[in-house]
Amino acid sequence: MQGILSIITLLSVTVAVILAIQVGMYRRQIKHIIEELSMLQKEDTNYKLSSFCRVGKMYQIVEQINEIVGNYRKERAVLKNENRTYRESITSISHDIRTPLTSVKGYLQMLSGSCICEEKQQAYIKVVEERVDDVTNMLNQLFEYTRVEAGEWEFHMEQLNLTNIFMDTISMFYDDFVQRDCEPRLEIPQIPCFVYGDRQACIRIIENLIKNALVHGTGEYSFCMKKKACKVFLEISNRTDSIEPKDIDRIFERFYTTDMSRTRKTTGLGLAIVKQLANRMHGEVTASLEGTMFAVQICMELCSEDHSKAV
Repeated sequence: MQGILSIITLLSVTVAVILAIQVGMYRRQIKHIIEELSMLQKEDTNYKLSSFCRVGKMYQIVEQINEIVGNYRKERAVLKNENRTYRESITSISHDIRTPLTSVKGYLQMLSGSCICEEKQQAYIKVVEERVDDVTNMLNQLFEYTRVEAGEWEFHMEQLNLTNIFMDTISMFYDDFVQRDCEPRLEIPQIPCFVYGDRQACIRIIENLIKNALVHGTGEYSFCMKKKACKVFLEISNRTDSIEPKDIDRIFERFYTTDMSRTRKTTGLGLAIVKQLANRMHGEVTASLEGTMFAVQICMELCSEDHSKAV
């Protein structure tokens, strides 16, 4: 009996010692984590928490903290990059707006002179009107993008005849192509394509694509609509001298302008608005560049319902 009590006592002491060691290791590990976290708060480093305690779940806790810290670092890096891009974009847009306004101020000063013939006055007035229109268009795009991104654009989804909308919108730019002495190639199916979407959003998408083609294109304009299975593909393409392969991955980013198009009157928001609106209607937008031919393609689901009420 005495032997059994001795064994029990020994076991109890052993367990107590083991527990004391474990508690001590836990305390050391927790103190170590606190010190490392304090260091991470003060320094911008990629340092990870270290674990010397393999008791219980302590090692897993350290690994999870490292994962959380890693995700935080990634999000902070993305936010830092976005803030930098945003600041650069604001600087670029400010310059784009300030340039025509400075030009307007100069022409107004010349108009205020007393020795200007009527012919020059009319020419100066025309330039002022064009510069004011440029600024107005830029501000309108900024306002429109802000509305779309903030979800303030109210979508009225209905069944639409996309073929008619496409043709009607293209006809609005007839004079622009006449001035360029070119006739765009049209490829439109005889059977109408019906989609479920917002009419004004569809018009804005097509308008922005055509305007983008007119600003950055140098010819060979093409407007194509095709049916494939249960989808409709709308493509606008043109020859360009201002887009390079490296631009394609960023072409739909807000405020993005290519290196060779910075001198042109653009905010870099036209295609960003196109993507936002198309995505809101569950459409897909892609861009491609083959040689000097640039193309943007919109893919939308065709309606399977009765088309009698489509507009």
